[in-house]
Amino acid sequence: MDYRINDIDRVIKNAVNVMEESKYQVYEICESARKELFSLSQELTDILAETAEIIEKVDKLEIEYRRARVRLTEVSRDFVRYKEEDIKSAYEKATQLQLDLMVFREKETYLRARRDELQKRVRNIEQSIERAETIASQINVVLEYLSGDLNNVTRILESAKNRQLIGMKIILAQEEERKRIAREIHDGPAQSMAHLVLRTEIAERMLHKQEFQIVQEELVELKKQVRSGIEEIRKIIFNLRPMALDDLGLVPTLRKYVQDFEEKTKIRTIFDTIGKEIRLPSAMEAGIYRMVQEAFSNAYKHANPSFVALEITYQAQMVKIVVRDNGVGFRVDQVEARTKDSTHFGLIGLRERVELVEGRLEIESAINEGTKITIHIPINAEERKE
Repeated sequence: MDYRINDIDRVIKNAVNVMEESKYQVYEICESARKELFSLSQELTDILAETAEIIEKVDKLEIEYRRARVRLTEVSRDFVRYKEEDIKSAYEKATQLQLDLMVFREKETYLRARRDELQKRVRNIEQSIERAETIASQINVVLEYLSGDLNNVTRILESAKNRQLIGMKIILAQEEERKRIAREIHDGPAQSMAHLVLRTEIAERMLHKQEFQIVQEELVELKKQVRSGIEEIRKIIFNLRPMALDDLGLVPTLRKYVQDFEEKTKIRTIFDTIGKEIRLPSAMEAGIYRMVQEAFSNAYKHANPSFVALEITYQAQMVKIVVRDNGVGFRVDQVEARTKDSTHFGLIGLRERVELVEGRLEIESAINEGTKITIHIPINAEERKE
């Protein structure tokens, strides 16, 4: 059996090396595409601004050209009132405006075509980056799964099939979380920084031209962008680990989460507490916070409710959390059976979080009658766990 394990070890190590190289190649391709996307975005911004200016110029020229033609018709008909010089001047002005209009219309046509081309290229590159990120995420999942301790191969082969499935789902969940954070940073702070660079370049050009009024306006916009970027970063940090959890405690942090949930989803929410709040161990408070997040997220994604309620009861030896919604509901036995062999691991994640703190999870639901999730957590669970 040992030589078989060594052979498996060698094969897996070779596979891991190949996939590591492939991962870095995908990363380089992704970075190159991002640089090209940034360059195209800059050019597209300039083209959009120039196109807007040209369209405005064409509109003004069309108005002036129509007036010039009316003027030319007027002076051409009244030979008594207007001299030949007036007619010649009106004709030359109309001709010049016509030429200018033709030139600017050609330029507008070119800019519109260039704009459409750039927008198409930007969309294609964004799709390529998204595909590259998906491939990298899949490679990471496989690498983490292959990089386990091969000395336990026999034990792993003898373990239950659903445990392997849950392990794979945990890795997938970790990768999805990493991907979500990367997307939030890319779409939020990274885009803000790129926009700041463009703004500073504009301000620098205007400063050289001594357009101080425009520079002042750009600085005001820069300040707004910086504040917005700081707010986005704080939101990302809060989603990773709410700092208010350590500073204020569980109840105020959950109250803020419930309010944000209602503002974001437009679903009416209620939060009640029963009993005197006590501070729990930090890890336990973080666990309860994530349980509530998971329950609210499941309700929003699957139940289509118009109302979600959270109730926390503090008892002498127990904390009880109840999450209720008036959504579509489900048959608990069917969903429990599906979670064992499908990708619906919302309930699995919730149940595992409860088990980590030696709690008890109860789910009550029926079709078109909403769902009620009750979690009982012993306060001294973490001490026994340690």
